[in-house]
Amino acid sequence: MTDHQWKALDAYFTEHLSPDDEALSAAVAASTAAGLPDIAVAPNQGKLLQLLAAGQGARKILEIGTLGGYSTIWLGRALPTDGRLVTLEYKPENAEVARANIARAGLDKIVEVRTGAALDSLAQLESENAGPFDFFFIDADKVNNPNYVEWAVKLGRPGSLIVVDNVGRGGEVADASSEDDAVRSTRRMIEMVGKHPRLSATAVQTVGARGYDGFLLARVLD
Repeated sequence: MTDHQWKALDAYFTEHLSPDDEALSAAVAASTAAGLPDIAVAPNQGKLLQLLAAGQGARKILEIGTLGGYSTIWLGRALPTDGRLVTLEYKPENAEVARANIARAGLDKIVEVRTGAALDSLAQLESENAGPFDFFFIDADKVNNPNYVEWAVKLGRPGSLIVVDNVGRGGEVADASSEDDAVRSTRRMIEMVGKHPRLSATAVQTVGARGYDGFLLARVLD
């Protein structure tokens, strides 16, 4: 199959199963207008996150990597009215766009956007006894993926679900000789998860509007 076919099939799936609505379309438009990179999840991937979080019965979600809040909106829609979603964004200018998008979607009462280095924010959440979180979505700087997964285990509970995006790296993650920092860190994370005594995991390759990549799913054990 070609890249054109992948995109056409994603468009077909999206049209019938996960169509954009006014809030989602506005979030994309506002992010583009603000100059944010076009790297948010595809609509069908956003719907997958929503279904996973809802199927998990999640009441508390932690997202690492907000960007313009597109995936945050999908995740927030999986929560009950008294649920809570904390999303961490390094850049204040991105967080400003995300907060506006989240408010437009009617989710600002249950979603909190925190700015700053994620590792600092994660330590702060621990000090606040903010956990346990039921669902984690990790889609930030890839170099810190091993650290983010360790924090998810720490802030989670038995049964918590962790989703890590962009683990395929265009197939390069299978190359042990790669000198790409993102690839090397992703490999460390995958191999760490495979040996972790409190995690059971798998990874799935994906193709579509966002190209060739993959995601990792891990469940926290007792």
